[in-house]
Amino acid sequence: MCVRAHFVSQMYHLPHKPTMQPTLVDTPPAGSDWLHEIKYDGYRTQLAIWSGHALAYSRNGNNWTAKFGAIVEDAKAIPALSALIDGEVCVQDENGVTDFTALPTAITWHPERLVFFAFDLLHLDGDDLTGKSLEERRAKLRWLVDQVPGSRIVMSDEFAGDGKAFFDLADKHGLEGIVSKRKGSRYLSGSSRDWLKIKCWKTSTMDVIGVDRDKDGVPYALLADADGNRGAAYIGLPGDLRGAFWRYVEGRAADASPIAGIKRKASWLRPGMTAQVRYLKGSDKLRHAVVQAIEVEK
Repeated sequence: MCVRAHFVSQMYHLPHKPTMQPTLVDTPPAGSDWLHEIKYDGYRTQLAIWSGHALAYSRNGNNWTAKFGAIVEDAKAIPALSALIDGEVCVQDENGVTDFTALPTAITWHPERLVFFAFDLLHLDGDDLTGKSLEERRAKLRWLVDQVPGSRIVMSDEFAGDGKAFFDLADKHGLEGIVSKRKGSRYLSGSSRDWLKIKCWKTSTMDVIGVDRDKDGVPYALLADADGNRGAAYIGLPGDLRGAFWRYVEGRAADASPIAGIKRKASWLRPGMTAQVRYLKGSDKLRHAVVQAIEVEK
């Protein structure tokens, strides 16, 4: 970074700012006091822009400028002396649904597929906007983004109607969920109930083929189904079913995986137990998966 750019960045105070985080709830809020957005499935990112320069920061403040070079180049065209934009770097599938599992490959081999969905503006031309209302921040952000048509930086859309109707639409289209933001709210770093996230879940029945533990020692089930899908899910069973699960594990151990070709070390099981698994929509893989119920063959 040249001396002049460093001076300008210090003058406008453009380092990464800790992000505002939505609180997870089960249902969307009712009433007219909320704006609703799609919950994009990607990497939370802040773009710091000043006088034709730009940097990208991860949620934790790591410098990801090199990872998101094409987006950063487009950010340099934003017509502002300085700006700090909050958003999400994503990849979309052929239906326009964000695909988290495709992100690592896109970053390395297909950076042209990356899109930055901008949803908040924290600073503009030396002014701290975090104390301004959500609507004012987004209006200013929309104006900035609209000045650079055809860029990889696009404005996230909002819906001001019924939250349940918007959530049901997201669920129908296989999206990850929605984020509901309270009208008039300020931008406050950390978790806040002024931003709520509601996730869309899918449930499937799969065979339990083994058990393993994560790096913290927490056990999870290894799963497979007749269509060749595989995955893992944490064991979120109530007491009586949890006891039945572990009795099955102790009594039906196998020397190797029941599926040929799997060579990883785990506690493998003989066939006979199926699990009802809840996992996040928006991906072909099991994400945030939990075993909710089991059935054991007699």
